[in-house]
Formats: sequence, structure tokens, C-alpha cells
Amino acid sequence: MSEVTDLEFDTSITREELAKMIDHTQLNPSAEYKKIERLCEEALKYGFYSVCVNPCHVSRCAKLLKDSDVKISCVVGFPLGATTPEVKAFETRNAIENGAHEIDMVIYIGALRSGDYELVKRDIEGVVEATQGRVVKVIIESGFLKDEEIVKACELAKEAGADFVKTSTGFGPMGALPSHVKLMRKTVGKDMGIKAAGGIRDFRSALRLVKAGANRLGTSASIPIIEGMEWMKFSDSWFIEEIPCKICPSRFASLSKQPSKVFRYYKEKCKTCPDKEYNRFYEK
Repeated sequence: MSEVTDLEFDTSITREELAKMIDHTQLNPSAEYKKIERLCEEALKYGFYSVCVNPCHVSRCAKLLKDSDVKISCVVGFPLGATTPEVKAFETRNAIENGAHEIDMVIYIGALRSGDYELVKRDIEGVVEATQGRVVKVIIESGFLKDEEIVKACELAKEAGADFVKTSTGFGPMGALPSHVKLMRKTVGKDMGIKAAGGIRDFRSALRLVKAGANRLGTSASIPIIEGMEWMKFSDSWFIEEIPCKICPSRFASLSKQPSKVFRYYKEKCKTCPDKEYNRFYEK
């Protein structure tokens, strides 16, 4: 668990550098074409690293972003990860043919939780092979996993040749949390990328995740994050208050959204945590 601390503003990161860490995201299945067009316009205006979209929008983005530096990230096996390795590989090839530069794939979560590590690794390897050298980000959906399962998922992604591990889809039971990012960074080391995604809505939450070890952020709140950074620079009261329970996975545990074993795992951790006094919702 985190300690209660204040984080000073990181003056070493510029607006442009932060923008280049962001995959500007629109994955709502009901998104109209005009929203995808606006996404691309915003990415060009603010200098975001990429747009992250569903496969059906890749070719449209490729036309809108032609001759620009903005990359196109495409999700595969999204958001459940429950398609077969062959389907994910085909989806990857199709996305690349349509103009995708990077692939964000969801692992077979049930296989990981069942201990079928060979299948999980083969699933990732199929996508890595299909990209022909392009960047692959492996979404582990950390909210469905215990800490030891997060570690194993990261190890398998690294062994399979992926470039990034990614916290979540944004459609799962938890978004990106600093403790999960720290654990992922500790597991994969300094040379592999970590993308934090899910529930990143402002500059403070973004900076927490960067400080925890993320070097890419997936968010639909990219503009508020960038503009929030500018406001914080000139605020005498700048700080990030890290109340442990506010950013702890145990607070976000939900029996209706998580497997019962995972829910109980987090609640048991909460009971034994030395910082539980900060949790207004903790039942003694």
C-alpha cells in the first residue's frame, strides 16, 4: 500500500513530452464517424502519440492522419480477450492492412487464471508474429487478477516478444492503479513499455501513473490532462495527495464485477493493511 505523501510537480516533463506519451482513445462501440474524425483532429492539434480505436475505424483514421506523425493503435480481441489465437492473429493482420501501426491485444484471461500458460503465451506470440515487427501492447486486465497473476501475465508477455504490457481495457472491473503499474514495472524491468489505461481523467491521476512506472497512457480525457498540466504549473497550491485507500485496488473491488476469489483476495489484503484507518469504507 502507498504512504500518505505529497508529490511535487515534475518540472522535467514538458507538455509536448506528456502529449507524446498519450494514446488518444475512442473505443465506445456506439461512436459515430464524426467522433472518430474529431479524435484525429484533436490528436493532430495537441500532438498526441497515437489515436487508439476499434478495428472498424482504422482505415478512416489512416486517411485522416495521412502524412502526419500521429500513429494509429488498434485493439484486438477487445474487450474480452476470449477469441481464439487464430482469430486474434487474423484481426491483427487485417488491422495492419488497413493502416494500423500498433496493436493493443487482450489476453485470454480465463486461460491465465486456469494456469494454461502455454495457451496464453501462444496467443500473444501469434499476434506478435502477425504484426511483422510493429509494436504490440498486451492488455492483461489487471482488475480480474491477483498480484501473482499480474506478475505471470507480464512474464508471459515479455517471453512472447511483446513491447508493452497494459493495465486494462477500460471496460473491466478496475482501471489503471499505481500499485498495479509499480508491480508491472518491477516484473518487466526498465526496457519494456508499460501502458496505463482505464479511468485516467485528469493530470494528477496521469502523473501518479507515470511516477509509478508507466511510459504510455491510454485515455479519452487527453485534452483535460494536458490542459490540467498547464494549470498546475502556475498553481502555488500544487500537490498530489496520495491517501492510500483512494488509489488502492481493494477500494475498487466489486463482487458484481470480479471473480469471487479475486474480490476476496483484495478484501483480505484490505483487512491486514496498516493503512486501513484511512479507508472510510472499511468495516471493522
